[in-house]
Amino acid sequence: MAFEIRHDGRIEKRLSIAIVVHLARVQDRRVNGAELTHTDNISAHGARALSNCPWQPGEVVHVTSLKDETPIRGKVAYCQKLGDKRYSIGLNFNGNGVTWSAFRAYAGT
Repeated sequence: MAFEIRHDGRIEKRLSIAIVVHLARVQDRRVNGAELTHTDNISAHGARALSNCPWQPGEVVHVTSLKDETPIRGKVAYCQKLGDKRYSIGLNFNGNGVTWSAFRAYAGT
């Protein structure tokens, strides 16, 4: 019996969907203190977004779509420095009652 081993660490399919969002650390709940950015892709239980500042894995983040003022709470899974002084952050919404379809509906896409 043969089976394929995946080395990229990805279990879920990711869809390239750009949603404009505000990112804010939990301790900074002000929308004007949030960073305006966008998602790069979305999976069933998370998203990848771009940021101008580094984030720590495990840090709790509020993600707020421009179409809605209610934040979704997630956790930073990883933070990867990009070559253009930006960061790619993986966001995990699992355990917060949020799935890809719910996030998509929330974001109005």
